[in-house]
Amino acid sequence: MRQFFPNWFNGRKWLEYSITKDAAFCLCCYLFKNECESRGYVVDAAFTKTGYRAWNKATERFRAHVGDINSIHNKCFNKMLDLMNQSQSIRTSFDKKSQKEKSESRRRLSALVDVTRFLLKLGLSFRGHDESRSSSNRGIFLELLQWYGDINEDVGSIILEKAPKNEMMCSPSIQKDIVDSCAKETIKSILEDLDGDYFGILVDESKDVSHKEQMALVLRYVNKEGEVIERFVVRGVAHIRGSAYWARIKSRTWASAARLLAKTLVDTIKKFDFAFMLHLMWKILMMTNELNFSLQRMDQDIVNAMGFLALTKQRLQNMRDNEFESLMDDVSSFCDKHDIVIPEMDASYFPGKSKRKALDVTYSHHLRVEIFYVVIDLHLQKLNNRFDVVSTDLLLGMASLNPVNSFGSFDKGKIMRLVEYYMNEFDNNKLRDLSFQLDSFIVYVRGSDKRFFNLKGISDLAKVLVKSDLHQIWPLVYLLIKLTLILPVATASVERAFSSMKYIKNELRNSIGDEFLNGCLVCYVERKIFANVNNDAIIYRFQHMKRRRAQL
Repeated sequence: MRQFFPNWFNGRKWLEYSITKDAAFCLCCYLFKNECESRGYVVDAAFTKTGYRAWNKATERFRAHVGDINSIHNKCFNKMLDLMNQSQSIRTSFDKKSQKEKSESRRRLSALVDVTRFLLKLGLSFRGHDESRSSSNRGIFLELLQWYGDINEDVGSIILEKAPKNEMMCSPSIQKDIVDSCAKETIKSILEDLDGDYFGILVDESKDVSHKEQMALVLRYVNKEGEVIERFVVRGVAHIRGSAYWARIKSRTWASAARLLAKTLVDTIKKFDFAFMLHLMWKILMMTNELNFSLQRMDQDIVNAMGFLALTKQRLQNMRDNEFESLMDDVSSFCDKHDIVIPEMDASYFPGKSKRKALDVTYSHHLRVEIFYVVIDLHLQKLNNRFDVVSTDLLLGMASLNPVNSFGSFDKGKIMRLVEYYMNEFDNNKLRDLSFQLDSFIVYVRGSDKRFFNLKGISDLAKVLVKSDLHQIWPLVYLLIKLTLILPVATASVERAFSSMKYIKNELRNSIGDEFLNGCLVCYVERKIFANVNNDAIIYRFQHMKRRRAQL
């Protein structure tokens, strides 16, 4: 044989062939020949320096070069295998350490998120007055984290003082970033549920405990199941400039001031004017109770709300026209029972205590015109301002979609006029299609399909349409129903958000920052949504908010 045969590579990982020299070499012996020679071993020069070319005796020479298990070649071959073993390299050792540190950092951060979840869900404070190691009360966040580590050894071995000094992740800024991540992931879940569909916005404002004017924003939309949803998404703040005046009473005069105040209140309560106002407001509040209850419901039905609005206005007007005498009888009976002096109704009315300031009106005129009429007129005016003519016409037009009594209020003409308020959603072609869809819709829902029997409102109608997949048959009708449902007539959800804000930002936490307050409020108000946000999403957002020392 006069040339190198490629099959010789099979089973010989150490064998190398040089095309330019037309010679075979031993890779492992070449790499470690200097180390072997320094220890007194003789290395085969044919396979390390000059190269082997006697191809007719190659296989026998290869076997002789390998030799027995303790040969120089096998020792060099084992060293080469060790060199090629990545698991034993320095880089691999560093990588293994790095993976361990990353795993511990992730477990540490996951524990912090768990503690943050608990505090946000219950609306509890994070910080303590003294968070030093010697303090007996370091604040709820650190104390709860310590307790978490005490009951879980895996967590306890990597948190607080047992974590690397530059990676404890317990600072106030880290806590705020975790809360911000929780809030943004919660809002992200809300927006995913909205899925780019139509929505209404409810906005209101109120002062917090630190006298800042706070604004809350709530989204109202119809989800994929046809249910009306209201979600709190953000709050804002506007600082009110002005002076705060505080009444200070010296301790030595407090007792006398309290006695004087109590006597004044008792004297006021035992007057006929107070009893009259008490009965008047009680009757008005009872008349508006149904409307108030309807507007405060989470699944607010616009048709029912407008029905109660009309009823309330009618009852108030009837009270103004016909019920003054019956109110006076009730008040007089109450005063007789509780020994309250009843003034002469035909006598002149004296405002205050001075008899020289008599007005040219009788006491009866004062009660009827200056109190009774004024209070009722004020309520009617507020209702009319809140629900003006355009809004009322718009809302009453929606009553034509009410499914009660087999769609007894259905009026295609009113519905088509209603659609004129939504010209951006219904162009001429869609108006034509909607007209045909309404004809088919009303015939079907008044037919034999029992799913449309005994529906209590438009919200129930939307749910049945989605559940039966009929919203895809009449998409324009369903769109109009959704636009009806997302139109809010009250800000009850916003008021509930303000109640939550007063719970979170209280007298003891009156210096809480605006961004931190917003994050706490979103997670507290929407805690059902927040409960479904997994830790991985929160950790990912936290890691990508800014460059962190520990990269997971």
